Amino acid sequence: MHEMAIVDSLFQIINVKVKEHQIRKVLKVKLKVGEMTAVEDMTLTACFEVYAQNTVVEGAELVIERVPLQGKCRQCTKVFQVHNYNFQCPQCESRSVEIVAGRELYIENLEVEK
Repeated sequence: MHEMAIVDSLFQIINVKVKEHQIRKVLKVKLKVGEMTAVEDMTLTACFEVYAQNTVVEGAELVIERVPLQGKCRQCTKVFQVHNYNFQCPQCESRSVEIVAGRELYIENLEVEK
């Protein structure tokens, strides 16, 4: 379950921001999570709630925005959504594809009360 390690890292970042900006309460945490991260929303949410207990994050809403997997053909430059990890350009059928979206995993923003 790598979600626990992910949440641990998220809370390290959140704790730095809480101290840095003297935040009294975190109301919402918005994450960007790419399709290729293989993160399960329910497991991530459950881990988040466990970590949030007895902290300024307790009760905060966790919003997970999914980022679809997208590729860009190195031959014809078409950007397309990748389905079932089929990295073949639908336009020219080249397999020379660069991943341009879908690996994200970061805190987009925090809604807080000072």
